[in-house]
Amino acid sequence: MFMTDVNDVKIYNLSAGKSLPEWLTDQRRRKLLNKSVDLRKRIELIQDFDMPDACQTIRMSPDHQFIIATGTYKPRVKCFEVNNLSVKFERCFDSEVVCTEILSDDYSKMVFLQNDRYVEFHAAHGRHYRLRIPRFGYDMKYHTASCDLFVVGASSEMYRLNLERGQFLQSLKTQSTSSVNRCEMNPDHHLICVGSQEGTVEAWDPRDKNRVGILDVAMHVSKFKTFPSVSAMKFKDSLHLGVGTHSGHVLIFDIRANQPMIIKDHLNQFPIKQIAFNPSQNAIYSMDTAIFKVWNENSGKQIAYVESETSFNDFTTIPNTGLVFFAQDDVKMLTYYIPMMGPAPRWCSFLDNLTEEIESENVQNIYDDYKFITKQELAELGLEHLEGTNLLRAYMHGFFVDIRLYNKARSAIEPFAFEKYRKEKIRQQIEATRPARLKIKSNLPAVNQELALKYIDENENHGRKKTANLLKDDRFKALFSNPLFEVDKNADEYKMLTPVLSRLQKNKVKELKRKVEITMPFMDENEKAPSSDDDLFSEKAEDEEMESSDDDDRAWEKDLKQTYRQIRIDQKIKSFAGDENSTENENETDETTPAFAKTSKEKGKDIEFKVSNITAKANKKSLGDRLRKSIKNDDDQPANNRLGSTQMSFTIEKKSKFNKQRENDLKRHREERKSVIRPIKSLHLKKYIPKT
Repeated sequence: MFMTDVNDVKIYNLSAGKSLPEWLTDQRRRKLLNKSVDLRKRIELIQDFDMPDACQTIRMSPDHQFIIATGTYKPRVKCFEVNNLSVKFERCFDSEVVCTEILSDDYSKMVFLQNDRYVEFHAAHGRHYRLRIPRFGYDMKYHTASCDLFVVGASSEMYRLNLERGQFLQSLKTQSTSSVNRCEMNPDHHLICVGSQEGTVEAWDPRDKNRVGILDVAMHVSKFKTFPSVSAMKFKDSLHLGVGTHSGHVLIFDIRANQPMIIKDHLNQFPIKQIAFNPSQNAIYSMDTAIFKVWNENSGKQIAYVESETSFNDFTTIPNTGLVFFAQDDVKMLTYYIPMMGPAPRWCSFLDNLTEEIESENVQNIYDDYKFITKQELAELGLEHLEGTNLLRAYMHGFFVDIRLYNKARSAIEPFAFEKYRKEKIRQQIEATRPARLKIKSNLPAVNQELALKYIDENENHGRKKTANLLKDDRFKALFSNPLFEVDKNADEYKMLTPVLSRLQKNKVKELKRKVEITMPFMDENEKAPSSDDDLFSEKAEDEEMESSDDDDRAWEKDLKQTYRQIRIDQKIKSFAGDENSTENENETDETTPAFAKTSKEKGKDIEFKVSNITAKANKKSLGDRLRKSIKNDDDQPANNRLGSTQMSFTIEKKSKFNKQRENDLKRHREERKSVIRPIKSLHLKKYIPKT
């Protein structure tokens, strides 16, 4: 059980606590209960109070003895009997349920509105009858005096189904032009109110089938991003009506006046899904997708709230009590107890005694003793042969496996993982205690120094506040300290983008270096400074600072072309070397490999790629080998990397002055001809009839 304190109002989550898988045997459950203190402390108010995937609607029967909940997957309905605190029955549907209406005092007569336009009637023994309505339905209410079932949906009409005759009656036509979202019936004077997509509420008298009034709700809502269509309605008594909108507002009306008594804004722009009243405490319950709020009816001041971890779909309360049940997009159906809103119901009166001894506990929604793995992870662990056994439990797109078996399998496929980790830690500690002979103290980080210099340059020259604190922000600390986040300069993408995305000018590198560095101790005369090709501030970079802007542009273009040419050569070498290794022996590979590089490494020249030798070698192969190689290249390599492929490119020439003048002359000539042409509308042609 988990307790929260909001504005000195204690809210108890009775669904919190460690969960156990369903497939465990009773003996295994008893052993876990004896070992785990958390499992012994948890409170399971109603057994199996959950759904396989999610819950859409939840209702309490009029006699307050049964809880009717619908959910997925497969679409189903569960009936819980509160006296036994367990499931009474469970039935499945063909499609998901949109709305549930209980016709009798208990569970013996129920009707379900489904999302495939079907209305399904259930009796105590099971499904009684099902029929289809003309349009998709959103809500329905039952009028006990006339035995009429009113269904509203994606139409401007209210469909009337008389359950005594078993036939449809004449529909009631509303003023809505699009759809009717909600309907509500007052149990005192049987007035039917419907809320439309246009933000209006219409009241109908079921005795003479006439409209008695219209209330414009959207007119009283201001400062909204979403149009305030009616999304929820609920009567408190014979005179007071609560209306929820898609813009996240709740309005309380006296049906004798046009102005609302109070307007409550949820401040999150989510549609209001459900409204309920607690007359004994002058409180109103309102819920949207993200939050459930309890607030004062007179002042609108918030009393308490419950935030959702997933998404709320529906809720129901037991009158004159503090117990609330929630339907959400999760396996569990939540149960909350608010002692300030009323005592516990009679069938769970022990909650009043337990709340005095309850301490706050963390909610645990996972199985601590089991690990969820996907089918791909199962193959990587080498446990595919365990499918179908008791060691694996299939769940959704993966399996639950015991955490001890998972740890053993992980250590088996990576036997030296810990040894590598230990050696790496030892190496880091040794390097930390043995600093370099030449140590430059600088404000630059150890990782991604070039990226840090760019941010410093943007901060100084452009005055960007967001990049100023990036180096000091703890959220991006690993970017400049963890070597795993270091930029890979050997990647082809980096080689191609580096000349284009370079934002540091070469004449500013030296100046930035002087600002960042703090001190640099002098070296010993006998010692030589270690040289590095990757040093950002090398002597070569200092010499290039003196070049002109034109030379820099030419050098930039030359570097870009050279980089692109070198990348293509490397890709062709890798692709051909891979094919040769798979089809030829080692001797042939050794003979062909020197053809790629005619220059030696000692001279330090670039690699020259010669396609002639490769082409001659490829032509000696059989047709089948060449076809297999071409298919592989089509799948793995882009078109311009295939051996022997050609590439065509063209450029569109700009229009010359002569062409533009020619087009203007032709256009002017066409306009002149149109003005000269005479219309033939005034001519009447008579049919010529030859004389006989």
